[in-house]
Amino acid sequence: MADPTRDDIDATPGLVALEFGTSWCGFCQGARPLIDRALADHPDVRHILVEDGKGKRLGRTFGVKLWPTLVLLRDGHEVSRVVRPRSDAELATAFAALA
Repeated sequence: MADPTRDDIDATPGLVALEFGTSWCGFCQGARPLIDRALADHPDVRHILVEDGKGKRLGRTFGVKLWPTLVLLRDGHEVSRVVRPRSDAELATAFAALA
């Protein structure tokens, strides 16, 4: 999904991991292996990577202030979120909320 809108996200059925960040963000690069492992453990969760930044409205509608922010949704409703994940356990707890 290229540049989804909030309406697109709210209408997306099923389990979604909405990841806000940028390719040049050091925190995003550092968290990449953790996020990739968590996603690999949950193949039923659709991953949508959102390039966030100035002028990008979607991140603001979710109250994103730091990158990376992972918002986990079930049928368009937020179930949990992790800001700047630092451990596999932190992500496992967030993903467990989708069950």
